[in-house]
Amino acid sequence: MKNILYIGRHPEILETVVRLINNNEDWFGAGAETDETAMELFQSINFHIVLLGCGIEPESEEKLRTFFATTNPNCRIVQHYGGGSGLLKNEILSALENHNMV
Repeated sequence: MKNILYIGRHPEILETVVRLINNNEDWFGAGAETDETAMELFQSINFHIVLLGCGIEPESEEKLRTFFATTNPNCRIVQHYGGGSGLLKNEILSALENHNMV
């Protein structure tokens, strides 16, 4: 089971992305709207991938990337640009394959 954290500022998109992640039986998805929630989740669950969604301010993104890299350097951080379930799946699979996590 691969654990995937999605961070996004838009509740509807966050809900949709987490649902799509959880549609794959090999993945567990969780979502966070705020930096604080994301960091709390990250400390309590061993995430393999973090997806950074839309609406994250540059300062927050830098803070989150630093926190994730320091807390778990093996976790892959991926910019998620949207575009539907096919792109999401490809982003996740690519991150897993590129880091021998398949």
